[in-house]
Amino acid sequence: MNIAVYPGTFDPITYGHFDLIERASRLFDRVVVAISASPGKGPTLALETRIALAEEVVDELDNVEIIGFSGLLTDLLAEQQARIILRGLRAVSDFEYELQLANMYRAQVPELESVFLTPAVENSYISSTIVREIAKLGGDISRLVHPRVAETLHSHYNT
Repeated sequence: MNIAVYPGTFDPITYGHFDLIERASRLFDRVVVAISASPGKGPTLALETRIALAEEVVDELDNVEIIGFSGLLTDLLAEQQARIILRGLRAVSDFEYELQLANMYRAQVPELESVFLTPAVENSYISSTIVREIAKLGGDISRLVHPRVAETLHSHYNT
């Protein structure tokens, strides 16, 4: 069974993330979206909220599972019996960082492979950072995220 793990903070999950998850669900037997607690990054949304939103967004994809994690990604892959790390590339600037990570993961666990997908053109400019900033300023994020995500962010910033 080909199991891919797509790690990230998903703070929040965007249509760009969903695009990659949906395409990966057609490429792999199982896709595990691993949402990192990332306390060092100081996420806007609590881990439980990010997990719940991701579960709602990917609800229609039968072979996708959402989990939360903290710790080493290589340990998580071992727990999930996965050898594939899925990552997204929006721009050339992403590639340098992702290449460094891929080489580091492979140095730790030689049988790991990193697979890179690029988002559809209409999603290529979307980032969680941009979504949060627009939402914080009261802007329209409806074309960038699932309606439930937009509702959650607007509630978060308006309380």
